[in-house]
Amino acid sequence: QVQLVESGGGLVQPGESLRLSCAASGIIFSMYVMAWYRQAPGKQRELVARISRGGSIDYVDSVKGRFTISRDNAKNTVYLQMNSLKPEDTAVYYCYAFGALSSTASYWGQGTPVTVSS
Repeated sequence: QVQLVESGGGLVQPGESLRLSCAASGIIFSMYVMAWYRQAPGKQRELVARISRGGSIDYVDSVKGRFTISRDNAKNTVYLQMNSLKPEDTAVYYCYAFGALSSTASYWGQGTPVTVSS
């Protein structure tokens, strides 16, 4: 059974930081591209950042210079370090695994809420 379990969300003030974690089980983690998406109330889910099997990284423009995605294949975990948080970063953040060479399967986590408010 595949599970992606996010943690680390919460309520913070503008300018503060949070670190999200996503622990994967049931997949060969190193074979997957890992990504963080977010969905704000009333908006479509959007890609925030992704990291390839080889470590190549992409960010949505709105988080460049503030967010950092990383992965630890030994721990089957992907992280999202979020600094200088803004109210517009408020959303539910989802972990997503996809793009394995040997499989077309993709998997979502259950999401962790992030609220940035003073």
